[in-house]
Amino acid sequence: MRDLIVFGEDYGALPSSTQHLVKRLATQRKVLWINSIGLRQPKFTKHDAARALNKLLRRDKSKQLKLEFEPVPETITIVNLMTIPAPRSTWSRKLAAALMESQLVPIIQKLKLKNPIIWSSLPTAADICQRLGNLPVVYYCGDDFGALAGVDHDTVLQHERQLVQEADMVITASKKLLRKFPERKARLLTHGVDCQRFSQPTKRANDLPNRGRPIAGFYGSLSNWLDYELLNQVIGAMPHWDFVFIGQLELEQFPIVQADNVFYLGPKPHAQLASYSQHWTVSLLPFVLNAQISACNPLKLKEYLAARRPVITTEFPALEPYREHVIVIQNVGEMIKALESAAKQSTRLPAGLVDSESWEQRAQVLERYLEAL
Repeated sequence: MRDLIVFGEDYGALPSSTQHLVKRLATQRKVLWINSIGLRQPKFTKHDAARALNKLLRRDKSKQLKLEFEPVPETITIVNLMTIPAPRSTWSRKLAAALMESQLVPIIQKLKLKNPIIWSSLPTAADICQRLGNLPVVYYCGDDFGALAGVDHDTVLQHERQLVQEADMVITASKKLLRKFPERKARLLTHGVDCQRFSQPTKRANDLPNRGRPIAGFYGSLSNWLDYELLNQVIGAMPHWDFVFIGQLELEQFPIVQADNVFYLGPKPHAQLASYSQHWTVSLLPFVLNAQISACNPLKLKEYLAARRPVITTEFPALEPYREHVIVIQNVGEMIKALESAAKQSTRLPAGLVDSESWEQRAQVLERYLEAL
């Protein structure tokens, strides 16, 4: 098995598809995991100043959140690089690549990696890939970076074009993303799910409200891909329901209305999410149908289905294979009606809906892709 050099998000903070896959690949190979090198340059805000300082001091997001996460496998080495996030100009790109190269090469040599493959989930790794030797490059594209919130779109797309040109293989998480890239390089690998974790009965979380009311719950990043106008109107119309939100706040201000029936519990370790989603009344996916959501294949959809609570969602393309198992709404009135119906019926989804889509199965497909390099 060939070892891996992975450019991904901060390991452990918000486990992405890359982390789920690589953790399983790491059972048979060494992995050098480079925490996020950034997708945009900091702005003159308090939030961005803190982000920039943490990068300079090489603090990853998992430590900033101060949560207890699962132990890192011994085969995975995690590093934080000092670099320039999403460099724009030719000179800044060269400087950033040289800076990363000077830090990475000694680590790669020390680890004695075996015929490594470079795996990048971030387009901004394009320049450094060239400097690490004549190694195969896999670009794993899980998002439409031309529409993704919170990135420098023009800069990142420029990096992405270069990375696609250099890559030996491009793996995408959705069919819409697949169509963006050269057919001879592109492969589809939709997201998996940790079936056992989310379907095996688990104890109710202590901080999940327990006021004898039905609960509508959401977990995931609180960013601008959620329909807050829809949510706030529904919350105001249903004071007899509790609404629970779990996840990292990615906006300058909390976007949910302040109300007695709203509970923001902050980010939680992935391993604990089932202790919430198995015990609330319904799971919510209140997305805005923008370009980013049109191209996404959200991890939480399959996790929600595995937890077997009814799912109320707005429309997006990745729903198609699961449409008969979810409740699709288009407006405030339909969401209120769906919630009221769920409270009366108090039903659970059928078991095993996503058992054939485990991360182990996805990792097996990925192994076959990598063997072809």
